[in-house]
Amino acid sequence: MTSPSAEATRQDSPIGPAPVPCGAEAMAGPARRPLRMAVGIASAGRPSILKETVDYLTALPDQAERLIVCVPVIDDAAGLADRLDVEVIVGSRGLTSQRNRIIHAAADTDILIFLDDDFIPAATFLPRMAAVFAANPDVAIATGEVLADGILDGGLSMSKALKVLETAGEGAEQVTEVYNAYGCNMAVRLSPVVEHALTFDEKLPLYGWLEDVDFSRSIARYGRSVRVEGARGVHLGVRSGRQPGRRLGYSQVANPVYLLRKGTMSKGRAVAQIGRNILANTRGLLFNDRLIDRWGRLNGNLLALSDLLVGRVSPSRILEFGNPAPREMPSPSIATKRR
Repeated sequence: MTSPSAEATRQDSPIGPAPVPCGAEAMAGPARRPLRMAVGIASAGRPSILKETVDYLTALPDQAERLIVCVPVIDDAAGLADRLDVEVIVGSRGLTSQRNRIIHAAADTDILIFLDDDFIPAATFLPRMAAVFAANPDVAIATGEVLADGILDGGLSMSKALKVLETAGEGAEQVTEVYNAYGCNMAVRLSPVVEHALTFDEKLPLYGWLEDVDFSRSIARYGRSVRVEGARGVHLGVRSGRQPGRRLGYSQVANPVYLLRKGTMSKGRAVAQIGRNILANTRGLLFNDRLIDRWGRLNGNLLALSDLLVGRVSPSRILEFGNPAPREMPSPSIATKRR
């Protein structure tokens, strides 16, 4: 993995995308040369977790050409800014904004793999993703197989994650169609992104609830969305810096409504998503779920429904619920999104 040391740390200023082959030329590219791959991580307020993940990634036998980290303040990347094997970008706070900064920085590569700052891929994750994109030029976005998610039981340690990966061993590679990729591990072909000026929607603030669905459905107009079984990883689900329940609860209703109106989520899926969230929060409150702020989430659900009735529901309303805590995590886990 290489990284230019002189520009390893950048401030929040516009970066124009480098010229990238598009259309037929981009599709023919993989047949002529190996795909150039980058890994991108958006993080906030969790420097120790981020560093542990970066240390793991940079020790893997098969690595991407570039590892790019975007944080809202340089202290969030403590211990990384002076390293030669990682590029650190300082950008505006918010998962969607930070991921857009990573896209601009990585625009001269072919495949960009977004990982959560506590997602631990197996040693074969990157080469398996590369093989799928090389063999299937019609694949625009892909997601791997999550073997365990610590959000369900208070979080997993790195040692536990490595044991899970070791126990699981090698899985058979199987590519299947999916409605959307999951943001904790999401590989994107950059040629359609650059050609069609696709971005993560920055109207989904802070942790960007359902930003992966929105982006997946946008890029799905230009290629297949797939799941790669055998490209495995573990989500630690570390709880330090998680967002307040009320904010997330509001987003669980407001964001599906926004995506429905935007056209990147069907009515049936939006209604089902909202219903599952409200039901899970109600059940968790009744059964005294201590791992999750169910009361805060349900309160946010009800507030969003109230706003919907009076015509003022909006993802950005969560910014009115007080200032984000300095250690607020911008991205909830995949397991949370499924509940």
